Amino acid sequence: MAALLTTNLGAIPLLGRGKVRDLYAVDDALLLVATDRISAFDHVLASGIPDKGKILTQISLFWFDLLKNLVPNHLITANVDEYPAALRPYREQLVGRSMLVKRAQMYPVECVARGYLAGSGWKEYKRAGTVCGIPLPAGLLDGSRLPEPLFTPSTKAQDGAHDENVAFAAVEKLIGAHDAAELRRLTIEIYRRAAAHAESRGLILADTKFEFGKTAQGTILADEVLSPDSSRFWDAQAWKPGGAQPSFDKQFVRDYLEEIHWNKQEPAPGLPDEVVERTRAKYLEAFRRLTGREIAS
Repeated sequence: MAALLTTNLGAIPLLGRGKVRDLYAVDDALLLVATDRISAFDHVLASGIPDKGKILTQISLFWFDLLKNLVPNHLITANVDEYPAALRPYREQLVGRSMLVKRAQMYPVECVARGYLAGSGWKEYKRAGTVCGIPLPAGLLDGSRLPEPLFTPSTKAQDGAHDENVAFAAVEKLIGAHDAAELRRLTIEIYRRAAAHAESRGLILADTKFEFGKTAQGTILADEVLSPDSSRFWDAQAWKPGGAQPSFDKQFVRDYLEEIHWNKQEPAPGLPDEVVERTRAKYLEAFRRLTGREIAS
């Protein structure tokens, strides 16, 4: 089973390649194509994870549908048969892993919601008793549930750099108080809705990040949403505060790269078959548990 690492849509204008997605201009819309590339420590690795792009896209489509009465989104269609005729020759590259979406003016903010203490939030809490400058009660552990979900925004880093956590006041200064308040409200509301669904499927949504854009009609949810690439999902039955939790993401990849003592510089290494297969299985398990479906090929 081969991984799709890069797309080629002939004369369709390519606007850019991200760590996972290739972005094309299609008339007055955009085409997002999720490849099977995988990144770790801010670098795209030489190996991909077969079907990862399909899993990410179809999880996002599931959530866009579930959340549509809470917040509008950028989706026009993910049905390749409804795409403009110029895209039809590239059906094999697009089916199951692409979305035709509205253009929007994107907010320069990663909107992070945290319901549990983990990752960089845990590191800051150990050091200062805060997360993103927000004071928290004493005595919390790695993996503890927070008293209330937190909005902990970050800057959008350029390729190869880390996103930097910023205070809410910095977001207000960057985009204005009204829009900052709206992004905070939406982030927490979406997190609560999604966390409740995940809980009903035996999963904990520890934290996640969203991207929003603005159109003439108002603020919309954009990019991907609530996938294992942008969210920490834990098994509810295995949850035990006091250490790192087993998660439905690319932890097998990170662990392998630490084991081989990669210096986190280019060129990024490839992955052995076992790591690829175990990572693919973990993404598939997250998809099945969240959606109750099999991926469409």
